[in-house]
Amino acid sequence: MKLRILIVDDEPLARQRIRMLLEEEDGIELVGECASGVEAVATVRKLKPNLMFLDVQMPVLDGFGVLEELDTERLPVVIFVTAYDKFAIRAFELHALDYLLKPFDRLRFGKAVDRARAQLENDEFAKATKHLQALLKDLPLHNRLDRLLIKTGNRVTFLRLDEVDYIQAAGNYVRVFVADEVHLLRETMSQLESRLKGTSFVRIHRSTIVNIDRIRELQPTFHGDYAVLLHSGAELTLSRGYRDKLEARLGHSL
Repeated sequence: MKLRILIVDDEPLARQRIRMLLEEEDGIELVGECASGVEAVATVRKLKPNLMFLDVQMPVLDGFGVLEELDTERLPVVIFVTAYDKFAIRAFELHALDYLLKPFDRLRFGKAVDRARAQLENDEFAKATKHLQALLKDLPLHNRLDRLLIKTGNRVTFLRLDEVDYIQAAGNYVRVFVADEVHLLRETMSQLESRLKGTSFVRIHRSTIVNIDRIRELQPTFHGDYAVLLHSGAELTLSRGYRDKLEARLGHSL
């Protein structure tokens, strides 16, 4: 099987190093190079490589952020490229994922390529995908998420989490409210709630997640529900079934 490879790294010399080593490999096609995570997301969706060398440490959208923005059912085989990062290396080893630790030599590079080729040729691709999905499921526990990427047509908008007031369900999408702006994000409430673990966001209703730093006042209504008043003037509902979650985050009983 031919390896259709995408290189993603914000350092030109790092991309050049991988490109030069690939020239010594048989059965490969270099489909592209990306200097940022944002560019990588668009390129993977367009060119559909089956192998990606992915730098972990990149500004704005890092390697983990790239994977979180992609369809986890259609991820390429990934070889992570990283400078020493204790958390990242431990996560890769825990989930049996391959990585190259900078600076890496020709022998280590060749082994990584051979392993990727074997995964694609020996029906192990599904197993590799499950390992990546398991990694992404664990990432929110380490409070990595600090912004949301909103894609509208060819436009990509980055929203810092501390700018967001609240989030509401809209079918298979969510609406993200920032001051007087509303952005549409293709993600379910459950998926987003998982990604937001460890942040200032908490789910207060089956259809609402709120930034607790934006709450101005809580007013009891009826049957254990509360009106949640935000500094923006928005009024939300804290339903009885989600009251415990908010109390746990506030460290105070209502």
